[in-house]
Amino acid sequence: MKYLTAPIVCLLITPVILPATSDQSGNYVVVDTGQDHTYNNTSEIKAPRQGQAFFGQDAQYVGTQAAYRDNDDGTVTDLNTGLTWSQGVDAEKLSLVEAKSQASRLKLAGYTDWRVPTIKELYSLMDFRGVTGMARPESQTAPADAVPYINTDYFDFLYGDVDSGERYIDAQWLTSTKYVSTTMGGSETLFGVNFADGRIKGYGYEMPGRRSEKKFYVRYVRGEPYGENDFVDNGDGTVTDRATGLTWMQADSGQGMNWEEALQYANDLELAGYDDWRLPNAKELQSIVDYSRSPDTTQSPAIDPLFDTTSIENEAGEKDWPFFWTSTTHLDGRNASMAAYIAFGRGIGQMHGRTMDVHGAGAQRSDPKTGSPAIGHGPQGDAQRVDNYVRCVRGGAELVVSPKEIQTNSSKYPNTVRVGTNTYQPEEIDMSRRPRMGPPSQRNTEGGMQRMALPAGPEAFIRNEDRNGDGKVSRREFRGPDNYFRRIDKNHDGYISLDEAPELPPGRQER
Repeated sequence: MKYLTAPIVCLLITPVILPATSDQSGNYVVVDTGQDHTYNNTSEIKAPRQGQAFFGQDAQYVGTQAAYRDNDDGTVTDLNTGLTWSQGVDAEKLSLVEAKSQASRLKLAGYTDWRVPTIKELYSLMDFRGVTGMARPESQTAPADAVPYINTDYFDFLYGDVDSGERYIDAQWLTSTKYVSTTMGGSETLFGVNFADGRIKGYGYEMPGRRSEKKFYVRYVRGEPYGENDFVDNGDGTVTDRATGLTWMQADSGQGMNWEEALQYANDLELAGYDDWRLPNAKELQSIVDYSRSPDTTQSPAIDPLFDTTSIENEAGEKDWPFFWTSTTHLDGRNASMAAYIAFGRGIGQMHGRTMDVHGAGAQRSDPKTGSPAIGHGPQGDAQRVDNYVRCVRGGAELVVSPKEIQTNSSKYPNTVRVGTNTYQPEEIDMSRRPRMGPPSQRNTEGGMQRMALPAGPEAFIRNEDRNGDGKVSRREFRGPDNYFRRIDKNHDGYISLDEAPELPPGRQER
């Protein structure tokens, strides 16, 4: 199998505002989502202060920041989780059986112990600076404003193959985690992560209407198993996961509420002598999903029985368990009107006139932050409940201050430097946020420290995109959006030559 690889890159520390200290004491490091902007119900806003509406959302808390090392051998090591990943992606999608067979034969970077990742392993790579984009209909080529939900400076990425009839958002990556129940009225199901639209879904083994297995892009992993919880009941209404260091409400909110109310609920909570509770981000909340449990197989939510979870009646009239809000805005569609939730009960949708579990308990999707409940959204007829439940968390992240405060109080924050409009740690500066898939930018080394150069101009564009060394960039080499390629290919000969190349570095043309 051919793997696309990329040049060696620097250690990435995702941009932060204030260095965070982590309470994580075990071996299950929950990597931060990367979300670095704050939002109200529809749009980006200035970071709210304590007591203001929408205070306490994802970007206002900094946890363990993403840190990757390009091993220059077709693999990338996550310095937080200890997992090593295949860097390339084969355009040929595989079923679970095919992928496991491939993994057993794979020899990459001198290792032969590769495996298909679990859902918690693969989800550790999710980056919520992603944007689904504004393509309408969704079957067209990836729009210029689409940003993958994975760091494409380190990992190769492909959108769905539109030429073969897929939607551009058909960029589902395979995991080995099977849903212990079924979806779509009885289909065996496994979980996958979609790095094009920022979701976890359960997928039936057989494609709807066909007698063939669902196939996925595959990224292989090696290393010690990741994602095992170690819960302890503290006897005071809280549960601590000693694997992550996070402490959770043992009970939930007992009622649903919209996203703004959920943030306020967390800000106001006093429990077990603590008042520093917050609404968890998407990756924190997903860390406590128990994928060995489901409403149909264990008659329980997908969470350890140490936790108390309010039961509800779902849209099909069945006993079920709620969706739970996260503090993470999901940038899907025309604005910031959606926030991510985790389904600890069935992932309800309506298809073929039936209301049923279409995504699985343990799915991560998103709901409108405000409005009225409805059912029938999207291809699987998703239930949108709007008033979701809350389970608060504490520990593992630090409340940040605004960039303006850091600028005006440099003596208080002496270990920060400003680069552009963001604040970074001086030891490891990564100045990129590339809104596209494809090869990483050129890097250089200064003073023994690897840092990222930001080449500009047509020459830099050709140098970064030209893979076969012929001095021009073909559509095959340029893996950005088709509409952008067509726009800069002024003579329409299928190549971008030096006199057509744009001034800005790859990945920054459409910002």
